[in-house]
Amino acid sequence: MNERGKDDVVRAEAKDRTGAELARNEAEQFRRLAEEGREARDHHRDALEIVRQERERLRETAETARIASEEARMAAESARTASEEARVATEAARHAVVDAVRATTDALKVSLEQMRVVEEMRRTLREIGDVNKLDAN
Repeated sequence: MNERGKDDVVRAEAKDRTGAELARNEAEQFRRLAEEGREARDHHRDALEIVRQERERLRETAETARIASEEARMAAESARTASEEARVATEAARHAVVDAVRATTDALKVSLEQMRVVEEMRRTLREIGDVNKLDAN
């Protein structure tokens, strides 16, 4: 082979090595990009899982709040009912007190009338006693 042919072969081999090197570099770059893409995908998957868990936690919190609200509403309704019952009982007690005061007033009037009758009887007895003393003298 002549010198020129050897140079062509050497240049062709160098060109092939350079092309192979470029292909390897490009393949390595694609591999890195693919790895970065997988890492980004995994990162997004993790972020989505965190969001899903947070949403579930918020849903549970909202359900707990709803239950507490319902319990508070029921307690308020029970308190309102108890308050109404207490108001009715207080009204009945007030009427009972008024009736008791009236009954006491009536009983005191009767007692006063009886005391007047007793006082009248004493006067009458004194007068009878005074008349008997006069008759005895």
